[in-house]
Amino acid sequence: MKKIQYKVMEILLIVIFSFSVIAINTKEDSISTSANTISNQKIEWGIKRNDNHEQPDLGSKNKKLLEQYQGIAMGNPDSKKVYLTFDEGYEAGYTEKILEVLKQNEVKATFFITAHYVNTQPDLVQKMLEEGHIIGNHTVNHKSMPSLTLEQIKKEVMDLHTSIYERFGYEMKYIRPPKGEYSENTISYCNTLGYTTVMWSFAYDDWDENKQGREEYAKKKILDNIHNGAVLLLHGNSKDNTNILDSCIKEIKAMGYQFASLDEFER
Repeated sequence: MKKIQYKVMEILLIVIFSFSVIAINTKEDSISTSANTISNQKIEWGIKRNDNHEQPDLGSKNKKLLEQYQGIAMGNPDSKKVYLTFDEGYEAGYTEKILEVLKQNEVKATFFITAHYVNTQPDLVQKMLEEGHIIGNHTVNHKSMPSLTLEQIKKEVMDLHTSIYERFGYEMKYIRPPKGEYSENTISYCNTLGYTTVMWSFAYDDWDENKQGREEYAKKKILDNIHNGAVLLLHGNSKDNTNILDSCIKEIKAMGYQFASLDEFER
């Protein structure tokens, strides 16, 4: 009788163990499947401008992903707030003047910088912080994020994050994907690193140093496309931007717009 009981118990234990293994494997498969549903297809940020001061078309896919992951690209359509941002991969000799103009006009901006920038221009980064500007993460090496593994993305983002914190005691929280290239996978992963992705609703080919000396063109392009909730992307290596910045800020304010920092962003 005891042998029969032991045999039954043995069978029951085998059955229970088997179901446990199946349950664990099913859970792992579910987690794996869930992770794999996040697409890493590269998206190149692009917008369709309106030159009548109406908000541009960001594209349905862009807009949906930014909203889903609480990213920033364009603010409240009913608010006349605009947000000024600069990308700084390297110093071309103009940032000191840009900071002076911003200070004179009492405008706070966000500067997205790379590791090269902070390593070569720590005094300018310090000045940005002292004057109340936001420092954003533009990654260590300015590589297209969808081409990287998650571990590589972590290194590109967090190595710069750590460097800024150790040097200035400042923790960055906004990131701009290099080259404007991202995927659902990269924006989702950056969220887990504590970062909000920031794109833009206005930009032009100001980064090309072979296309400088077009100040009237640049000024018209900026002023014609200003709109409620505009997130303006300008590049700090542009001589034209530096020369027209003061007049652009003054005219934008005269049009009834208010410059605000990303910390004051209105959705």
